[in-house]
Amino acid sequence: MSAFDSPYSADASQHWNAHDYAIDAGFVPLLGGAVARLLDPQRGERILDLGCGDGVLSFDLALSGAHVTGVDSSPELIGGARARGIDARLMDAHAMTFERCFDAVFSNAALHWMREPDRVIDGVRRALRPGGRFVAEMGGQGNVATITSALQAALCSNGHAVPAFPWYFPDEDAYAERLRAHGFQVRHIECLARPTVLPTGMQGWLRTFASPFLVGLDAAQRQRVLDDTVALLAPTQRNAHGQWTADYVRLRFEARLRTS
Repeated sequence: MSAFDSPYSADASQHWNAHDYAIDAGFVPLLGGAVARLLDPQRGERILDLGCGDGVLSFDLALSGAHVTGVDSSPELIGGARARGIDARLMDAHAMTFERCFDAVFSNAALHWMREPDRVIDGVRRALRPGGRFVAEMGGQGNVATITSALQAALCSNGHAVPAFPWYFPDEDAYAERLRAHGFQVRHIECLARPTVLPTGMQGWLRTFASPFLVGLDAAQRQRVLDDTVALLAPTQRNAHGQWTADYVRLRFEARLRTS
């Protein structure tokens, strides 16, 4: 879950701060329990955590007795993972160098940052042993559509250009087709709406994830866009008690690498 020239983005516009990430996006690994259960790690297995971020989920996977290696392209987040005792390596997910090393590749909330999915899936294929599994959850089609629409509207109303969309949010059919094209058998794939409570509010979410929309703006311009975005979102994403929710849609899947 994390960063880049980013394995997860087409440019270096997304920047990560390990301390801020833990505060504003600590819910991300907490919500990774369902996909971790789908992985079902076993003692002695070698597992690659693709986009390990600060290593919270990597550490949980290692408690099963599996040997976990994490990769991420954010030096700041890799530092956090290593502080947890994870074998974490700085690596671009579009150019992984592993060859038949792992029994499973796991990823939570990271694949949607990777704008060249065929290169990533091919790297996963090469990293897996025959019959190995690829289990992941990522943003699916329609993920944070309300938030991104508000950001784009705020940019336009302040006279700024709207940048290229920074994420890859496929539907299940499109992603399943890519997996099959790279030699995987898709055993389970689903897209599900999961409205997600934001513990530090919309300002916290935007502080962590909105950087790709704000490239080239000075501090004052950024703040005006963010304030306008929050105002636009308040009627639909904040309840009567002041609690904010993000309109998450998640794509979750399990696939097996064919043995022949």
